[in-house]
Amino acid sequence: MLLMLQVRIMMFAGVIFTIYLVSPSEACNEAICASIVSKCMLLKSCKCELNTCSCCKDCFLCLSFLYDECCSCFDLCPKPNITSNPLSKKSHVEDFDEAFPELFQALTDEPDVHKRWSSFTYPVDLPIKIFNHYQDKNFKYTMQSIDGRYNYSTRFDVTTVNCTVAFIVECNSWDKCKKYCQSMGATSYRWFHDGCCECIGDTCINYGVNESRCLNCPVKMKKIVEDEYDDYGQDEDYEVTDD
Repeated sequence: MLLMLQVRIMMFAGVIFTIYLVSPSEACNEAICASIVSKCMLLKSCKCELNTCSCCKDCFLCLSFLYDECCSCFDLCPKPNITSNPLSKKSHVEDFDEAFPELFQALTDEPDVHKRWSSFTYPVDLPIKIFNHYQDKNFKYTMQSIDGRYNYSTRFDVTTVNCTVAFIVECNSWDKCKKYCQSMGATSYRWFHDGCCECIGDTCINYGVNESRCLNCPVKMKKIVEDEYDDYGQDEDYEVTDD
């Protein structure tokens, strides 16, 4: 009885997945994503629209390491970017045409359970005029000396906000870094020439932190030598005998 129920559930999930494939998500890779997508559909972890992204965090956790490969099956992938910016000396930087700050914030608010990235938040001062809800407001602060003799009036045209960046733990290729950050909803990314990948939030300036801080990247040279070097028996001693 239980076996029959499981079979019916799998058949039902397969039918749903097949129907879903005829939707606009043409890039969905059925061979790789069929199983995990069926699971997430049954759990209703990815049941929302990209513009609201109310389920994006649950969907990201459900799809796990296959998110960037299978998010298209639910039409929850940001649109591919086709532009690029000039490169810096130590890293490549680029803005995404379409960002999802809510998704990025949801993913970086707490430590990643799979330890795929480490987030870092720091304060930055930004011009108030870039925020629409601040445009019609004037901030005026008045300071007075202790003896009351002098009054100082200052108008502040900046506001302090928190900038959050996420450093991917392992080394990544340039293209993989770009896809990784885009799938997280980042506004931009920075790929360091040592393989470290930094995903950058929407309130950051100058492309986040200009310093490679990935935990396991770059790979230490000693480890590379230990992993890749093979002496093919050169250290073995052979006894030479005369025939």
